This record gives sequence, structure tokens and C-alpha cells, in this order.
Amino acid sequence: MSMTTAQATTVEQRYSPAQLQDVRAHGYWDETSLAHYIDLAAAADPSRVAVTDGYGTLTRSELRAQAYRFALSLRHLGVVKGDRVQVQLPNWNEFVVIWIALARIGAVLVPTMPVYRDDEVKFVLDDSGAKISIVSERFRHFDYVEMMAPIKAATPALEHVIVVRGTSPVGDNLSFEDLSAGDGVPTDDELGPVPSADDLHLIVYTSGTESRPKGCQHTFGTLSYTAKCLNDYVFVLTQDDVMFMPTPITHATGITAGLVTSMMVGASVHLFDVWEADEGLRRIAAYRTTVSIAATPFLQMALAALKKDPSHDISSMRVWASAGAPIPEVLLREWNRLLPGCAARPVYGSSEVMVCTAVREGDPEEKVVASDGRSFDGIVLQIRDQSGTEVATGEEGEITYTSPGLFLGYWNNPERTAATIGPDGFAHSGDLGRVDSEGYLRVTGRIKDLIIRGGLNISAREVEENAATHPDVANVAAVSIPDDRLGEKVCAFIVAAGEHQLSVHELGDYLHFERHIAPQKWPEKIIYVDELPSTATGKIKKFELRQRALALLLEESAVHESHVVG
Repeated sequence: MSMTTAQATTVEQRYSPAQLQDVRAHGYWDETSLAHYIDLAAAADPSRVAVTDGYGTLTRSELRAQAYRFALSLRHLGVVKGDRVQVQLPNWNEFVVIWIALARIGAVLVPTMPVYRDDEVKFVLDDSGAKISIVSERFRHFDYVEMMAPIKAATPALEHVIVVRGTSPVGDNLSFEDLSAGDGVPTDDELGPVPSADDLHLIVYTSGTESRPKGCQHTFGTLSYTAKCLNDYVFVLTQDDVMFMPTPITHATGITAGLVTSMMVGASVHLFDVWEADEGLRRIAAYRTTVSIAATPFLQMALAALKKDPSHDISSMRVWASAGAPIPEVLLREWNRLLPGCAARPVYGSSEVMVCTAVREGDPEEKVVASDGRSFDGIVLQIRDQSGTEVATGEEGEITYTSPGLFLGYWNNPERTAATIGPDGFAHSGDLGRVDSEGYLRVTGRIKDLIIRGGLNISAREVEENAATHPDVANVAAVSIPDDRLGEKVCAFIVAAGEHQLSVHELGDYLHFERHIAPQKWPEKIIYVDELPSTATGKIKKFELRQRALALLLEESAVHESHVVG
């Protein structure tokens, strides 16, 4: 099943001729493809390390050769430009090889998180119409080959399953190692024309924290725009840098901020497949990594491990950006106090726009810890009210934007695309925020995260940030729960920092006397948990918490009624 015009969105469909001319004239997009960057790097310094993963090392020339051999094998299997290839792998070198191979022949990468299982994988395969699925044999005690057998039988468009790091052949599955083996490098005549940077390059699915995942279509041009901005303002990478990547590279952040940024400047990448804080810090020391990007939980755990064992040497690190989940101000202040040589820099974005704003080198401390940075050149950021009117500076509203890094639309979902990208070209993020007089954005939460208590709009993030400053709170998430009188009220899920569990009254006193927070914003119910449910990239699954809180309320109500009847 090959790509059809009805399914894929082209840049010509997404932009007017004048808009296309504008993004090119400003240099936001150019004709440089991923294959061109790979070719240049291998020619310039073939023996320089390109990627490591703790299991093996690939130099620039080895990476290029293996990728192009695999690309030729895919062509022999009938993969043509526009075909989708679903890849479900951990942070291994092979993922980078496959990504480059697909880009060289114009096939479209459809990355899938390793934590996804039968139903989620089947949905992505069905929605994308992938011709090939590439999986590991086993990872973290899970058998992906066994999972794929019934899925392949029930998915007509899926022609082949390719297994990475397989120990034995299973049925008619193919071996990645066999398909990429050899010594030579295929010629351009064998591989065919190099695809344009305007061609569809990636379909990355949203995390689906509130609904079914949606496939965001990106060209290499939309990705490279974001990567250039990150390199210019956040990482300032050179070929001497080593990117540490604990973030899944099957995610938008991992691909764009981890891989594209590095490949464009020739920096090395160290991939880390199973996050464990102490081992992660040991990897940083062993590979002398210099920059990273990961969600808030990664920073929290790394900081806790450093405080527990100060002997960890991460002196090589100079920047650790964070995306995917809000970063509490208290965490940023503590990080920058303990690790002044490694700047923590918040960035804000989504699968639709990749990165929209970022804290930059040289930004004042108060902006670093209390904002999500400024937008990049080429991005127009507007805060709008419910009617779509731009609000005054400093007022809260929905974050909307246009960007050269904005996706082309949702795969095979024009209705949802039209609901997200308005006629004026501005995309609705679904996030709330405010922009100050200097252009710094502060994300205040999701629209669905608003807690409306007696007509008062309460930001869940504000509740979380203030509660998180209490020494007895290790982590916290705030959600709404129904209330007969007020409509909604605040419920806090808390991970305790120690043995003591704060009562509602104790937390209220703290928020009143220490944080000076209005009593309407105090949690009126606390539920203690061992950990907060999150996606693989660190986003809290608020819908699960709301469901759990509601179930608990119903259970308590039933018990109360039974006591009354009794």
C-alpha cells in the first residue's frame, strides 16, 4: 500500500505559493536532505564516532554504509518513496541506521514507543497503512515477535516484519542484520534519486494522553528548521559535542532535538535505552556527553541521584534542556544551584510544532526558572481568548502559533487538521499560557486542566508548583473532581517525600502562610500514590488520575450511603 494524495499532505497543499516563498527567502527551509548531511559528515571525517548505545559504536562511515545497504534491501522488498515503515525499537544504534535508510529512499518513518502493546501498535499500523514493521526480538522481558504474529495476520497492508537483534528466525520474519550486512556502499544509481527536504519524512503519533493518538506529518524541512533553532539558541552544538539521549528517539523530542540537531552539525550521539538515574550518570561520565534533552522526571531522578551520591562526575555536561512536561520552579532553582556548570533550559513544544519556545543562553535567572522561554525567529506566537481574539500582554489564554516547523496536518484526518489549524494558519495548542512584555511565555496548563471552582478558573499547574515546594512532597499532580455545590474542586495526587503524609489541613496551612495562595486554590482532597502515571516521555496521564479520583469518590459515596441506610 503506497502513499496516496488523499492521505498525505504536501507542502503545496499546506502553504500558499507566497508563504512557501517567504519561508525559503528567510532561510527557514532549504533543499538540504538528511542524506546530504550524512554524506558530508562521512566524507569530512569518516572515522569520527557518530553514534553509540552502550552495546556498540558506529563511525560516520559505518553508519552511512550500513544505512545505505539496508536502504537497498528495502528497495528490493518493494519499498518505494512514500511507503510508511513502522519502527518500534529502544534507543539503539539500529534505529538511527533505519531512520537514515528510510530517508535516503524517501520512505516515511512511523516511530512507535517500545512501551506500546498490541492494541496501540495495531492502531498505528492500521492508521498509517505501514507496509513494513521493524521491531526488536525482545526488550525488557517483552517478546515483540510474539506480539506481532497475530497483528500481521490481521493487517493486510503489512507485508513484512523485520526483527532487530534476533537470536533465531521466526516464521517468515526477516532479519535486520541480514538485510544490512556486507562491506560495500550502494551507489546512487542503485538507491535512486535523493528525496527532497519537502517530501514527507515522518509521521509521529501524539502521546494520546486525552484521546486516540493522531499522526503528525513532518517533512525534513519542518524538522531541520526546529533543529537549527535549537542549535542556535539552546545547545550551540559543534562536532565536538556528544548528545546524551535518554529520551525515547521514537518520540518527537528524541528525533528532532536528539538526532536531527546532532546529524546536522556532525555531533556524536550516545543513546541510553533503559533509564535508571545512577546508570545514566555513569554513562554521562564514561562517554563525556555535553548536552541532553529529557522530560522533567528525568531531571528529578538525576538530581536525586546526584544528591545521594555526589561522586558522580557530570562535569562534561553544559546544557540539559527539558521538554514534554512542566518543570517546577523549585526543581530548576535547585538544579542550577547544585549544577551551575550545566544549564537547565526549559523548552516548550508538541508533536505538531516540535519546539515553539525555549530559554536561551544568556537569559536572566528569573526567566530561566519562571518561564518557558521566547519563540524562535519565524514563529508568531499569540495568546487568544475563547472567541479567538488576541488578549492583552500578561493575560492568560490559549497558546496559538504559526511556525516553519509546524506539521503539515494529521495523517489521513483532514477534519481534525482543520479543527487544529485555523484559516489564518495559526494552530491551536490546547495549552493555556501568558506572554510578558519581553516576549517570554509561561505555560500555565492545558485547557482541559482548568479546574473551575464556583466560577473561578484555577490552573492545575499553579496548584502543583506551589504544593511541590513543600519538603514532604516529592511529586504532585492536581486534577478536578466534581462537587455538587461548586461544580468542581481541587484534588491533589501526591507522592510523599518521606514517611509523613500531609493532611489537607496541613497543606492548606502551608499554602496560606508560606505561599500566600488563595484558599479556593487549596486541594480539598489528597490521594497518596507511590508514583504518578506517565507516558514514556514524562507527561502525566491526567485522564487516568481523574478516572481514579472519580472512582474513589463513588466508592466513598457508596460506603457512606450504606452506613446511612444501616
